[in-house]
Amino acid sequence: MPRNTRRTFWKLVDSVFCLIAGVAFDVIQFFNRYRPAPAFTPKWSDRPLLKSWEKSKINLGWPRKTTSLCPQCTLEAREKILKDEADYRLFSEKKAGEIPATIIERDGQIWMVKECPKHGKFEDIMSMDSNFTRWVESNFPGCDLRAHNDSRLHWHGTAAITHGRGGVLTVDLTNRCNMMCDPCFTDANQVGFVHEPCWDDTKKVLDDAMSIKPRRQMSVQFSGGEPTLSPNFIRAVKYARKLGFNSVQCATNGIRFAQDINFARKAAEAGLRYAYLQFDGVGNDANSHRHIKNLFDVKLRSIENMHEAGIEIVLVITLVNGVNNDQIGPIIRFAMDNPKKIAFLSFQPVSFTGRDELVTPERRFRQRYTLSHLANDVKNQVGITEPCRDWFPLSLFSTFSDFADLVHGPNADWGQVTCSCHPNCGVGTALMIDKETREAVPVPRFLDIPGLIEDVKKVTDAGRGKWFSNMMMGLALMKCYHPFRGPSRLTLWDILKKFDKSFGLTGKFYGVGKVRRDDPWNFLFIAGMWFQDLFNYDFSRTQLCAIPYGTQEGEISFCAYNTGHGWRNIVEHMHRNATVADWYQQHGRHEIHAGERTLMLDSYNHSLKIRPEDANRTRLRTDLPQTARDEKLLRKRAAREAEQVREHYEEAVSPQKKSKLVQLG
Repeated sequence: MPRNTRRTFWKLVDSVFCLIAGVAFDVIQFFNRYRPAPAFTPKWSDRPLLKSWEKSKINLGWPRKTTSLCPQCTLEAREKILKDEADYRLFSEKKAGEIPATIIERDGQIWMVKECPKHGKFEDIMSMDSNFTRWVESNFPGCDLRAHNDSRLHWHGTAAITHGRGGVLTVDLTNRCNMMCDPCFTDANQVGFVHEPCWDDTKKVLDDAMSIKPRRQMSVQFSGGEPTLSPNFIRAVKYARKLGFNSVQCATNGIRFAQDINFARKAAEAGLRYAYLQFDGVGNDANSHRHIKNLFDVKLRSIENMHEAGIEIVLVITLVNGVNNDQIGPIIRFAMDNPKKIAFLSFQPVSFTGRDELVTPERRFRQRYTLSHLANDVKNQVGITEPCRDWFPLSLFSTFSDFADLVHGPNADWGQVTCSCHPNCGVGTALMIDKETREAVPVPRFLDIPGLIEDVKKVTDAGRGKWFSNMMMGLALMKCYHPFRGPSRLTLWDILKKFDKSFGLTGKFYGVGKVRRDDPWNFLFIAGMWFQDLFNYDFSRTQLCAIPYGTQEGEISFCAYNTGHGWRNIVEHMHRNATVADWYQQHGRHEIHAGERTLMLDSYNHSLKIRPEDANRTRLRTDLPQTARDEKLLRKRAAREAEQVREHYEEAVSPQKKSKLVQLG
């Protein structure tokens, strides 16, 4: 039988099974909906699991009211704290800078509008496409369990996290970095002091994380600065795994991994599962704003070394409108061409904070980029997804975590990792890629996601036993699967195995590290995560944060820490180790790669596939300022020119004044 005919035959067989499964699910569910079992209270929570109708909702749609921040009042209050004229209670108790805001629709776009009695009106775009945002918000499933046993760590006033446990716990190991990027939300190497927690402080942050309930699995992410500069990096990875966190990652620029494959191997052996790799585009020109001449070549070597060591790679792209948003297509194609090495794409629209907190209104409006921009650019540059069909809030996938919590039962030590963030914070879609042929198809094209979500809710709400629930989940997957719309070699069995591998429903062990890569299919998740800044801050998003920061002053929402109130500035100031000068005198200088210089490596060899048309692209240059540094240089130039004009004026006027003098005698 010819290969294509054989595949068509098996697709027909799968279609028949799916049809039968759909009928079976509906018939069984007709009876299963009656007398649902009561929710149990698992070991990892002091409160029972939530039925879908018990999940608390949030205020969505528009127009809607929320609480935001005045950019100027917030900066003034923070400056008082840093000058020791006030303490942190100015934010946590006195609510300095907080003002009401309204989210409205205007000409098919979504805007935040707010007014401060002292500093006037501020507004910023939240979405370029109201239909996209309406679609995303309509798919929000509700909030996770309310956080409890957390008062010692969640005490940061209006910005305190109130629901869930988050999906990623970020822990900074140092504020030192070996690059000088712009943008940089941590303002690394520029604050005048070093903040590098000692081992006891880092250990305490990780120990404290175990006390909050619900105690869900999280991906512990070590960050900075550049975390690989910390002498505690490997030790921290080992300890996080020892505590029971099954996913440990680091947010890195990849330089250390590119320079030394043995370091990559050592990190993998310690338990590092993912590298959250800074990656701004395909080709050296696309990365030129990072001020290293051959940065793309360094990234490729870093990917090669980490993959060989057994570390999975997540590409993290900060998107700035007019700077690198044209790289969305090349980056997705790069991932599609290298499905054995790229596991995940995380696009992050720029947040004007850190070095960019004093951005001018002109540059802010010009460079603002939103999740709706991302969804439309993926469609226009790659042509593979529809914004209002294939993109969903990240929180929607918590529905599968809820099901897995049910199946794992009341005696599980941990709850499933989940992301119950606000729908305005994060969105995602996925491609199923054949690792051998590189054929790629959007998952929502062959899997009815909204239909599957509704069926999974029904199964979870019924609350039956493990194997009955697993059977119903299998029937639901088959019911919502359309075999002829998927990749040509994808089978129903592949779908079922992929789901079991992700959630461990049957208890089968699929291996770790390199062994886990035997799967012939790459489920390439494409996420958009939009962090807030002072101009679009919404406290209702902060309270549902899925990326808390573990710090010496408790766990703080990502946006409250890095933007908003700017708790990073406060915490690092409170716990700083030394001035930069004193640190250098005691420890020596660490190397910083900048100044448009080439970063030399022993080898640049790699086996990644690169499309020449993408790698050889060059950006259109403009005279407009692109970074905070550009704006600073323009201000200096303007001041210098003003001084020259003043000098010329005085030179021209001075002789005239002298000629009018009359000598008295």
